[in-house]
Amino acid sequence: MPEVAQSGSLTTVTDATFDSAVLAADRPVVVDFWADWCPPCRAISRSLAELADEFAGRLEITTINSDENPETTRRYGVMSLPTLLVFERGELVGSIVGARPKNHLRAALGRHVGDA
Repeated sequence: MPEVAQSGSLTTVTDATFDSAVLAADRPVVVDFWADWCPPCRAISRSLAELADEFAGRLEITTINSDENPETTRRYGVMSLPTLLVFERGELVGSIVGARPKNHLRAALGRHVGDA
C-alpha cells in the first residue's frame, strides 16, 4: 500500500494513493482539491486544518494538489478551486465549490458525522 503524507492534521493524497486513502476509508473523507496559484485555496486551508482536529476520529480531511494530480482531478470533474468532495464508503456524497467561512464548512461537514 502506498504511503500517505501527513502535514499537521491534514493528510495529503495523490493520484497513486487516492483509492486506498479515500475510497477504502472506514469513515467519511473530505478531499480538498487545491493549487498553489489559487488564493481562495490558501484562505480555507487553515480552517480545514482546524476542522480536521475538531472532527478527528470521525471524519478525515485530506488535500490533493490538482496541478500535480490531474488524473484524480479529471476523474471527479473538478473544474473550480477550491473544491471539497465528501466520500462515504467509497461513494461521492457531497461537494462544496469555492471558499466558505469556517462555520459554514463546520456545519456542512458535520452533516456527514451527525453533528448538524
